Amino acid sequence: MNSVPFAACGVITITTDFGHQGPFVATMKGRMLTRFAAARIIDLTHEILVHWPAEAGFWLARSWRYFPAGTVHIAVVDPGVGTHRDIIAVQLHAAEAGAHVFLAPDNGLLAPVIASVSEATVWRLDAKHLERFRLGPASATFHGRDIFAPLAAELAAGRCQPADLGPRTSEYVPSWVDEPEVLGQAIRGVVITLDHFGNLITNIDQDLVRRFSRPMVHAGNHRIPMRRTYGDVKPGEYLGLVNSFGVVEVARAEQSAAEGLGLGRGAPVSVTEG
Repeated sequence: MNSVPFAACGVITITTDFGHQGPFVATMKGRMLTRFAAARIIDLTHEILVHWPAEAGFWLARSWRYFPAGTVHIAVVDPGVGTHRDIIAVQLHAAEAGAHVFLAPDNGLLAPVIASVSEATVWRLDAKHLERFRLGPASATFHGRDIFAPLAAELAAGRCQPADLGPRTSEYVPSWVDEPEVLGQAIRGVVITLDHFGNLITNIDQDLVRRFSRPMVHAGNHRIPMRRTYGDVKPGEYLGLVNSFGVVEVARAEQSAAEGLGLGRGAPVSVTEG
């Protein structure tokens, strides 16, 4: 596939596991604004589970379509920072959402993003291509500030294309988490993340459960019926539902499903006919 030239719109999103303690996110934004003062920078989330790229990839794959065509997305969940791990750039093109570019460590983070469309082009960054950007010395522990941020600014400003960052490749690290499986009359997936309310968000897509007329969620030795929304059950009762990002979620009305069930990221969840 020949990649379509990337037409930047000036928007940059940032996804990290940094949290909000310390100046880490702010200094990344400072590097971006120094190179591209008109950049519009949006925090997707900085609350990814520390050192777990799978969660970052999950949210990016389900969020990027809500941003304008020409957005640059950077994701820094990078337990291998400073080692020989690579960095990749990915360009997606979806007819209904236009072209988007992503920068992230090649540690499986972008595998779900690539899988979210039928066509994607991948480049592997290398030192020779990056010489022109005069990035300066990079800290061995903070590539988000010293490599990702300035390159994102250059892309968002329209001063370069993803192909200017390195050679094209067809190889990249797969996701740390397998896609849901359809085994007989059951769909098996896992909890990818928890939200502020203690809802357990799985990687089971809504399309997979449409085969069931009365879907039943199985989590933590509980059989939990699927409902439309939280208010369809009494306070304290458990329910499954398809959330606003189109995946199965296990919730507890007005309480925390995570605390009540004693489950967290990586916990197995299945859906069957009720």
